[in-house]
Amino acid sequence: MEYSHSDAELAGQPIGYWAWAAHTAAVTHIRAGLARHGLNQPQWWVLNQLAGHADGRDRTEVTDMLKGYLDTGADGIGAAVDDLLGRGLAAAGGDRLHITAEGADLRATCAALQVEMRARIHDGISDEEYVRTLKVLQRMIHNVGGKMRHH
Repeated sequence: MEYSHSDAELAGQPIGYWAWAAHTAAVTHIRAGLARHGLNQPQWWVLNQLAGHADGRDRTEVTDMLKGYLDTGADGIGAAVDDLLGRGLAAAGGDRLHITAEGADLRATCAALQVEMRARIHDGISDEEYVRTLKVLQRMIHNVGGKMRHH
């Protein structure tokens, strides 16, 4: 790949633009992939939180954990949960949410898709370059008092 500017020119480019452009491209790619399987991103997050929990998960706990992702908010997570319940991909027993067999199958399909999409996004980028990029972004977030939620 050829870059649009020399290293010296890139060093003067605004981080806000490039972070936004990378975010937009990656999230759009991920959302398009999930949409081909009838899921939006918050629904995917919820299915992931329910998977592997035979006793289910407390709805409030799941909502609290995910509400800050990409500024989705509690209402957005609540809508995702309600849609998954309505489609039979999740079930509720009181305040406990459970993934159904159909939800687990769809989650497994989309988990494999996530591996493919990650490989495309990371094509030509070594793990060392990726880690360095994340560390630089984390430092920039820290420098301006921003919040980091991903674990």
